Amino acid sequence: MEIEFWWLLALPLFFGLGWLAARIDIRQVVHESRALPRSYLNGINFLLNEQQDKAIDAFIEAVKIDPHTIELHFALGSLFRRRGETDRAIRMHQNLVDREDLSEEQRLQALGELGQDFLKAGLLDRAEAVFVKLRGTRLNDVALRYLLEIYQQEKEWARAIEVARALPDHESVLWRTEVANFHCELATAALADSRHEEARRAVDEALAINRGCVRASLILGDIHAAEGRDEDALDAWKRVESQNPVYLALAAERAMDAYRRLGRVEQGNVLLRSWLQRHASLDLLDRVFQWELESRGAKAAYDLVREELRRNPTLLGLDKLLEAALINAPSEQRGDIELVKQLIHGHTRKVARYRCDACGFKARQFHWRCPACGGWETYPPRRTEEFDLAP
Repeated sequence: MEIEFWWLLALPLFFGLGWLAARIDIRQVVHESRALPRSYLNGINFLLNEQQDKAIDAFIEAVKIDPHTIELHFALGSLFRRRGETDRAIRMHQNLVDREDLSEEQRLQALGELGQDFLKAGLLDRAEAVFVKLRGTRLNDVALRYLLEIYQQEKEWARAIEVARALPDHESVLWRTEVANFHCELATAALADSRHEEARRAVDEALAINRGCVRASLILGDIHAAEGRDEDALDAWKRVESQNPVYLALAAERAMDAYRRLGRVEQGNVLLRSWLQRHASLDLLDRVFQWELESRGAKAAYDLVREELRRNPTLLGLDKLLEAALINAPSEQRGDIELVKQLIHGHTRKVARYRCDACGFKARQFHWRCPACGGWETYPPRRTEEFDLAP
């Protein structure tokens, strides 16, 4: 009976303590809400009414009165940038950068956000200046990655190489592929200006970084061809088969021209046919088809495509077959063949595009760098029909 008596006394005491704690919490909340600057509450009201310019002014005033609302500025600035309102984001973050009472940590964060704002707005020179300032700070790696993107957009390949090498994971497969392509860009520019030695040095750098760089082998062959050394050029282009045979279609046309200049058309024909036999490709078929059409005539081209269609039935192959058949056909049959070819061609336009392996972007033209996601060598010279037919 004594235990039950004490429990009866304890219950009211527990309720009383709970009531007292609740009163303390309520008073604390009321006190904190009264402590908020009125401009902060006005800013919230403007946001709810979609008056964003007035909201930003109100929040800037709130920061001046109460520095604890700085995090709100960061959140709003990022929100405006994601929505594409870069001018508002710049205004928000620039105000933070200009403040004298920010901690070093907050100032670095504000600078990083401001650099992203400039980059999103397309103000590359201003973005570059910001991220250069952030090198050597705790945001060094972030700054390097944004600088790398800026230099690629500006086609400043030498600077892109320097930045890529400074990244902590610069020896990864991804960065080796990218940096090799930066050197290839330098080689392409030098070759266009007939600076062959400079182009060769850039190609050597690319192959030293990535022995499997197909693009470097193609450019090396181009350099040899420009110097009249077609045998060396052919050796470079033949190397593509061991590097990545998907790209053989890019070497095929170059090889065809070299064999013509050397007067060894039949040998070139044997090489291209062997490539096609071992590595079926619609682009490669197109190159070999054109070679057969020019060197042996429409009948040989027709036989080639017919044989290839039996191995790999595709609409694009059928379109080539009809093209050869149209040349060979008697005049009274050409109208019917032309009609069928037009119907087939209408469908082939939908499957004759290249597609990025990384983001799925499609286009009719081949690119070493995907125009959508910016990936290097993610855009192989394979038509979408080949992807659809692949197991």
